Amino acid sequence: MIESLFEKVLWGSRYIVVIAVIVSLLTSLSMFYIATIDAFIMISHLLEYANPALDIAERSAQRIVTITHVVEVIDGYLLATVLLIFAMGLYELFISKIEIAENKKVAGSVLVINSLDDLKNRLAKVILMILIVKFFEHAIKISYEDPLSILYLSIGIAFIGLALYLTHASEGKSH
Repeated sequence: MIESLFEKVLWGSRYIVVIAVIVSLLTSLSMFYIATIDAFIMISHLLEYANPALDIAERSAQRIVTITHVVEVIDGYLLATVLLIFAMGLYELFISKIEIAENKKVAGSVLVINSLDDLKNRLAKVILMILIVKFFEHAIKISYEDPLSILYLSIGIAFIGLALYLTHASEGKSH
């Protein structure tokens, strides 16, 4: 009888995961909000780029700033997506299947999580994309004044290619 009661309590304790689901969902919504505001601010800066009074150097600097803003917006949306996938994955693994998602075509490729490994793999792919975006953001800001800087950039790009290849290969797909 004590064992049965303990097992009921233990099984019911899984509902504590709802806290992580709610907080992850709220954090995801916050990141979507921040990235959207950043996108609108970036668009307002584009009006400065169209100013005919800018000389070539100022226009070039404005272009770099704009590209950096675009990368930051993409980064924000990717992070928001990670948090959303994490919230849905935790819910599906510990609480209940999201029944409405099982009948949707898109859900099979993104939202249906069957195990912790599924959740980990989906999150790893999005986190890899965030890291690639961050690499791109930093690569834009670096001044390539010597051959060693260009060599480091090419090594970084090669590692990105290798990471993407290994991710693709781990799925059992061949290309």
